[in-house]
Amino acid sequence: MVTLKPSESYVRKIIEDKLRIDGRRFDEFRNIQIETGFIKNAEGSARVRIGNSMVVAGIKMEAREPYSDTPNEGFLVVDCEMVPFASPEFEAGPPSPESVELARVVDRGIRESHAIDTEALCITPGEMVWGVHVDLHVLDDDGNLIDAAALAAVAALLTARLPEFDKETKKVQFGKLSGKLPMRDRPVEVTIGKIGSTLLIDTCAEEETALDARVTIATNTEGNFCAMQKGGNGFFTTAELEAAVDVAVEKGNELRDLLPPL
Repeated sequence: MVTLKPSESYVRKIIEDKLRIDGRRFDEFRNIQIETGFIKNAEGSARVRIGNSMVVAGIKMEAREPYSDTPNEGFLVVDCEMVPFASPEFEAGPPSPESVELARVVDRGIRESHAIDTEALCITPGEMVWGVHVDLHVLDDDGNLIDAAALAAVAALLTARLPEFDKETKKVQFGKLSGKLPMRDRPVEVTIGKIGSTLLIDTCAEEETALDARVTIATNTEGNFCAMQKGGNGFFTTAELEAAVDVAVEKGNELRDLLPPL
């Protein structure tokens, strides 16, 4: 038997009636599960489930020359792959615009919160630094991938360990760990969707077909927002953006309680 998904018009109708497909409140997340240490050979890893959406993050460290404008700092790189079996919408091949956007939004939340002490990633000033690579893999898409990916990335970073570096041979000793990745914050991202005049969080796949717009807001441990990214063709009024920030701060604190400690 083929199960037909609710149509956009149906989703809009029940939202207008102040209801959701799965009975949640507009400000309520689905069940969230975070599992760290998921990938044995990575320097850090995490698997996050939000409802039926699942994202895995893996951390790999690279020792290389620093960028010329930051000779005494390490760097962060975030990439994302949406595997074809995760959704009928995903295709094999080069990164899609959706995967590039997801990686950039997650990157921005981590970078703008200054969550990683990049100066502590310097091995030899002007010569060698650590590069932190966060690889995101979307394994199942049932909506709200940005929040799931952001949680996975930060959970993996918080549990990541630096491999040893031999300064004489200038080689990384993978498998031998020298300490924790220097983290100083636990940023989270909350994506607020807009359907008609209603704001809601943690949109499932069916709800996302009816979205007019969405905005992802990253907050740090102090509850200050540090990054924002809008998506969709619709708009948010000033009052709606202010309400979205309040929701992001409140729900951000709830999400942060699920993450490993610093």
